[in-house]
Amino acid sequence: MGEGLLQPMHLLVIGLIVLLLFGPNRLPEVGRGLGQAIRGFKDAMREADSKPPSDQSQLPK
Repeated sequence: MGEGLLQPMHLLVIGLIVLLLFGPNRLPEVGRGLGQAIRGFKDAMREADSKPPSDQSQLPK
């Protein structure tokens, strides 16, 4: 078997725990919220990378 941290059996157990905690009706809502959070984080990182570095000589001392 694999020696990684997340083996298939681990993922199955995690999935069952999430199913028990949230129930089958709320899983799409939780997944949608998680996807939006990840997308927002990626957009913020992309925006921060596209900004030119500020000129620090204009900062007050």
